[in-house]
Amino acid sequence: MDRLPTSTNPFDDDKLREECGVFGIFGHSDAGALAALGLHALQHRGQEAAGIVTNDGRQFHTHRAVGLVGDNFGDQKVIASLKGEAAIGHVRYSTSGGTILRNIQPLFAEFEFGGFALGHNGNLTNADTLRKNLVKRGSIFQSTTDTEVIIHLMAQAQGDFVTRLIAALNQVEGAYSLTCIARDAVVAVRDPRGVRPLVLGRLDDSWIVTSETCALDIIGAEYVRDVEAGEMIVIDPTGIRSMKPFRSEPKRFCVFEYIYFARPDSVAEGISVYEARKRIGAELARESGLPADLVVPVPDSGVPAALGYAQESGIPFDLGIIRNHYVGRTFIEPTDQIRHLGVKLKHNANRAGLAGKRVILVDDSIVRGTTSKKIVEMVRAAGAREVHMRISSPPTTHSCFYGIDTPERSQLLAARHDVPEMARLIGVDSLAFISMDGLYRAMGEQGRDAKAPRFCDACFTGDYPTRLTDLDERGGKPAQASLLEIA
Repeated sequence: MDRLPTSTNPFDDDKLREECGVFGIFGHSDAGALAALGLHALQHRGQEAAGIVTNDGRQFHTHRAVGLVGDNFGDQKVIASLKGEAAIGHVRYSTSGGTILRNIQPLFAEFEFGGFALGHNGNLTNADTLRKNLVKRGSIFQSTTDTEVIIHLMAQAQGDFVTRLIAALNQVEGAYSLTCIARDAVVAVRDPRGVRPLVLGRLDDSWIVTSETCALDIIGAEYVRDVEAGEMIVIDPTGIRSMKPFRSEPKRFCVFEYIYFARPDSVAEGISVYEARKRIGAELARESGLPADLVVPVPDSGVPAALGYAQESGIPFDLGIIRNHYVGRTFIEPTDQIRHLGVKLKHNANRAGLAGKRVILVDDSIVRGTTSKKIVEMVRAAGAREVHMRISSPPTTHSCFYGIDTPERSQLLAARHDVPEMARLIGVDSLAFISMDGLYRAMGEQGRDAKAPRFCDACFTGDYPTRLTDLDERGGKPAQASLLEIA
């Protein structure tokens, strides 16, 4: 097959997408405003919708809307309406079918014990199966997200909200980092393998739980520690308490958080994301270096790895591609001509720096290959003599089922072609990816231990750390896009 798969995005935004970011705070008079600031720092984890739920000790207040955090929570009247000293917030990226209001989190429900809201980063790999069984038993779902399954499982359990939440989570499979709010408490939970990130912070006498440390930085909070895999933290007027109510499992933190998803100024699992990306770039240069005149990042995600590559190789780093940060997803009616120009709406070659040069382009991944091909064409059109591409992740050969929006496997270029074929399809003089062992070396390991890998790397290896119950039920076929959206 000589053609690249087709992207359905009008701007051909050929990247893997993180699904969500979460934030929670307890014990601050400006909880709603601080939640909005925290979500602003997490905007990279979801750009299609945002929501905040607060509680003032008597009732809940909520604001949820499609769009960016700044657009939805920039109005002082909205912030003033979010009363109380406890809040949780959520940013979301919809995987299919468009974002609809009923899917925007945090999800809220009234239980026998009172109100309860939940925000979820991750994906449940048995959500379809659980949902079908719940519907048979009389549950009526209001959304198409897998997160609502947790709400219904809680409704069928007994006890207070902590007991019910534990009972519900003991029935689910997959990845989850949760922030929850009840009348007088904020709760944080991380799945037993710790696939998705979650950290604990403190601001004076207030406690914060959130997806990344950059959300602590924006409000001047102190990073305390990561929420541990399989840990539940309950914060209420009596203080903060921790418990481990789930079966212990080997930790499998998502390695793609270091490669692309997390903000470079965050610290994940005690490791600087920025420094990790530079080390990956340096390892990439050691593995697949070659003579060249310039190392050029594909902005913005390729910048730290390109810096590491340039420092290790001794080849000058330069900004040969300039990114336009102000293009929205619905800027122009997506005609065929606009789809063709999609990459140029976001990137433009810096002709003065590229003409006549042997260029090494550094990017974080190749998904469908459509964007890579157009960027290579752009660099060649600017006069580059040679164009080589180096990728700071191994080939993406498998779909993710743990909260990352990936195409079906048939749409992944590396699932259908070897590296020389991929190089020919995207039009480069050479192409190389970091090896699996090289990636692990950059993360401080000797290499990948096949029997006990430190990270979830299923998108590269197909080694999924949990059962994929829903996929097995469907005979290995992905769910229909209209059936379920991922949180």
